[in-house]
Amino acid sequence: MAALAFLCRDCGGQGLAARRPDRCATCGSPRLIVHAELNDLSIAHVDCDAFYASVEKRDDPSLADKPVIIGGGTRGVVSTCCYIARQSGVRSAMPMFTANRLCPDAVLIRPDMQKYAAVSRQIRSLMDELTPLVEPLSIDEAFLDLSGTAALHRQSPAAVLAKFARRVETEIGVTISVGLSHNKFLAKVASDLDKPRGFAVIGQAETRTFLAAQPISLIYGVGKVLTETLRKDGFVSVGQLQEQSVDDLIRRYGDTGARLARLSRGEDSRTVSHDSEMKSVSSETTFNTDLSDFDALSTELLALSERLSERLKAKALVGHTITLKLKSAGFRLRTRARPLLIPTQLANVLYETGRDLLLREADGTAFRLIGIGVSGIETALGGDPVDLIEPAIARRAAAERAMDKVRTRFGREAVIRGKLYGRRASRPILDDDPNRSDES
Repeated sequence: MAALAFLCRDCGGQGLAARRPDRCATCGSPRLIVHAELNDLSIAHVDCDAFYASVEKRDDPSLADKPVIIGGGTRGVVSTCCYIARQSGVRSAMPMFTANRLCPDAVLIRPDMQKYAAVSRQIRSLMDELTPLVEPLSIDEAFLDLSGTAALHRQSPAAVLAKFARRVETEIGVTISVGLSHNKFLAKVASDLDKPRGFAVIGQAETRTFLAAQPISLIYGVGKVLTETLRKDGFVSVGQLQEQSVDDLIRRYGDTGARLARLSRGEDSRTVSHDSEMKSVSSETTFNTDLSDFDALSTELLALSERLSERLKAKALVGHTITLKLKSAGFRLRTRARPLLIPTQLANVLYETGRDLLLREADGTAFRLIGIGVSGIETALGGDPVDLIEPAIARRAAAERAMDKVRTRFGREAVIRGKLYGRRASRPILDDDPNRSDES
């Protein structure tokens, strides 16, 4: 029988054992990671535990033992919730009225994206100390490749990650879960196995056996519709997919079949890419009361354009295409897009382009949601090249950048556009960025 490598997640003690130890011989902790391939794996997925709720509990210790739901209004959705609330059946993306019914004692908190983003940057900074190969997936999760870092840290990747988890918890005040494996797909699967404060390992030798017993929905990208299609075709477990030839799955499902064949066998050749491209950035708002008036809708659009502009400027990004998103009272979705001659990050350009698109859609329909986004993202080289634009636009751009400087120094409320002055704070109930994820 091969020796088992073990690692204490609390004190960092490690070694080899003929059989699985129950506790750490050094500190007595039961929080041991024990696996034959523990010191041979280097691809990790790090995922914060109920990130937004964890930050709120960190900042308000009185919430520690209470169910907390991050969201807004009776018509919004749950951004995330703590694990106490999840025991009542509350889940991310659930309508707030359903969450309130399931967990009436929960503390409801509106999301504070600026605060969460600041904490995310702190965690990312600690990741960057571990390896140059960090691939963020969202505000609260990332892949890391620690191949070749053993000489630098004088420890195995597993030991480095366990120390990292302790630092995040003690220095930043939130908890994370770690998945460690030999590729990205399995690392992400592993990070969900032992939440919260988890550390799970999937080795090469056990890959196919482990996957065979899992439901098909475990495979990333297999949603409800595809799961039902596969069920009707007789596929319920990953193991049933493993038994099919690649050619047969391709004949049945095309490119999706090829992907199912690879992932069912635990094959994933993707590398962890530091330069992973962000495809789009957006911001949206759901209303307490449906809106049909163009002026009211355009006011909310301006507020969203400013928020989206802040995000782009903070990350030094510009976008080539602007997209307007509307959802009617009957939940019918409309999206309209317009490409730009010059990529932008300016709120004025975002708003004016979005307003033109909105004008065509404001036909008396009552809308429950409005959003604006940019795609075709690239790094800004000094921002919008306003000197190449007509003078009137250049003057407005200069005024906006002057306003940004005032806000940076004195706060966001130091300068308020006239159209937004007096805007009812209670109208929008949820601002959301689809690029972030807080499902864990």
